[in-house]
Amino acid sequence: MNLLIRSANVIDKKSEFHNKTVDILIKNGIISNIDTNIKNSKNYKELKFNNLSISPGWFDYSICTGEPGYEERDNVLNTLAVAAKSGYTSVGIQPNTNPIIDKRTEIEYLKSLASNSNIDIFPIGALTKESKGIELAEILEMGESGAIGFGDFKKPIKNPNLLKLALLYSKERKYPIFSFPFEKRINGDGVMNEGVTSTLMGLKGIPNISEELNIRRDLAILEYTGGHLHIPTISTTGSVDLIRNAKNKKLNVTCSTSIHNIFFNDSKILNFDTNFKVIPPLRTENDIDSLIKGIKDGTIDMVTSDHTPLNIELKNLEFDNADFGSIGLESSFGALNKIFSTKLTVDILTRGKKIFNIENQTIKIGELANLTLFNSLYDYIFEEKNIHSMSKNSIFDGTKLKGLVYGTISNGKISLNEY
Repeated sequence: MNLLIRSANVIDKKSEFHNKTVDILIKNGIISNIDTNIKNSKNYKELKFNNLSISPGWFDYSICTGEPGYEERDNVLNTLAVAAKSGYTSVGIQPNTNPIIDKRTEIEYLKSLASNSNIDIFPIGALTKESKGIELAEILEMGESGAIGFGDFKKPIKNPNLLKLALLYSKERKYPIFSFPFEKRINGDGVMNEGVTSTLMGLKGIPNISEELNIRRDLAILEYTGGHLHIPTISTTGSVDLIRNAKNKKLNVTCSTSIHNIFFNDSKILNFDTNFKVIPPLRTENDIDSLIKGIKDGTIDMVTSDHTPLNIELKNLEFDNADFGSIGLESSFGALNKIFSTKLTVDILTRGKKIFNIENQTIKIGELANLTLFNSLYDYIFEEKNIHSMSKNSIFDGTKLKGLVYGTISNGKISLNEY
C-alpha cells in the first residue's frame, strides 16, 4: 500500500510530531516520511479530509460477534469491518458464541477467519468449560493459540477456588483473568439500577452491592495468590473506590467501564426503551462522576464499547423480558469525545493495549502504519444510518455526539467511510 496523507494533525504523545500538522507518506505499509508539503513525485493516492486528525490505531477488547452460532446477530468479518470503520485497528472478541470459545481449535478458527482482515483480532477465551463456571477451560492451550485473556462473558465466577487457580496460572503466563462483578443471588431478577427510578417505575432493581461484593472477594483472592485480575465494566462509586485502594496497595488489578455507563444515567429508562437495558445497568449521576474521575486518574484503565449485537426479537419485548446489551462500536468515539478532550479520548482508546501486551505503534518514520483518521469537531445526531452492524440495538440512537471517524490504515490496507 502506497499513500500520501495530507495536512493531518498528529495526536500521539510518544511521537515527535505530536500536536503538529504534517503530511505522512506511506510506502508498502510503512511510514517513510513525515514533513510539511511532501512532494507526490510518484503520484501516490492522496487522502485529504476536513479537520483531519490522526492517531495510533485504537483498541477495544469487549466486542461480541454472533459467529459461530448466532449469525443472525452478526458475523466475524462484518464485525471487523464495522470496527475498522469505527476507528479500531485491533479488537478482542468475546467467547459468548455457540459453541462457547473454550478450546484451542476455536481460538484458531476465529483467527483463521480474520487472517486477511485489515485489523488484528485477539480472541478472549472462556475461563470455564462452556462458560458453566464448573471446571477451568484449556487456558494454557488457548493462550498458546493466541488468546489474550480468559473470562466468561457477563457471567460471574461463583466458585472462588476457580478464580484462585486461574490467577495462579496467570501469575506464570501473564494472562489477565476476567471476573465479571455480579452477585446474582443479591440481585435476584433485577432489570435496572436499584434506586428512585426503579421504585417509580415498579421495576426490580440491581443494587450496587451486587457488584461490589464480588470485587471485594476477588481483590482478597488476588492479594493472596498474585497474578493479574481484570474486572470488566464496573459501574458504581464503590467499585471505583475499591479498585483505587487496591492499586494503591500495588495489587496487579486492571479494570474497564463501558461507554454507556459514563454517558447515560438510569432516568433514561423512564420510557421503557429496551435499548437502555444493559448489564451492568445504567446507574446514577454520582456513579457517573466517580467513573469519569476514575478514568482521568488512571484507576479505570479502559473504556469499552461493550459491543453486544442482538437481533430485534430479543429487544422488541416488554422491558422485563428483553435481553441486556447494546451495540457500541460505531458510536464509541463520538460519545467519548463528547465527554473528554480529544487528546484524552485518544489516550483512552489506545492505552488498554498494554494490559494485553499488544504493541502500541507510534507515528514515526520507519514504523508500520497503524493509524486512525478522524474529525474531532464534527457534531451530529447518531442515527440508524450510522450503524453498519447487522443488529441495530444501539443505546445511542438519537443522541448528539461529537467526532466522526474517517477510517483506518492497518495491515497494509485502508478502510474508509463514505460520507
